Amino acid sequence: QVQVVESGGGLVQPGGSLSLSCAASGSIFSINAMGWYRQAPGKQRELVAGIDSGDIVRYADSVKGRFTISRQYAENTALLQMNSLKPEDTAVYYCKVETFSQTYWGQGTQVTVSS
Repeated sequence: QVQVVESGGGLVQPGGSLSLSCAASGSIFSINAMGWYRQAPGKQRELVAGIDSGDIVRYADSVKGRFTISRQYAENTALLQMNSLKPEDTAVYYCKVETFSQTYWGQGTQVTVSS
């Protein structure tokens, strides 16, 4: 059994910052990649940022230069630092954990950017 738990969401004003944390625990033999996705109302879930076991990162064009993903291998965690937030960043943010055989999702954390 594998658990993926996100934390750190909330309400922030435009231009503000938030940091999201993803923690994976349980019967994980080896994590290959971790990533953050988001889904706004009425829209499809989209990749925000991902990082693989070689520390290769990728970002959605809409967040490049504003968001930073990092990974803490010993703790099986991944952080998403979000700066210069915009109202269009409002969404439920989900963490995705990939092993070599399975994919796991967290329950999501709400991020709302509004004045």
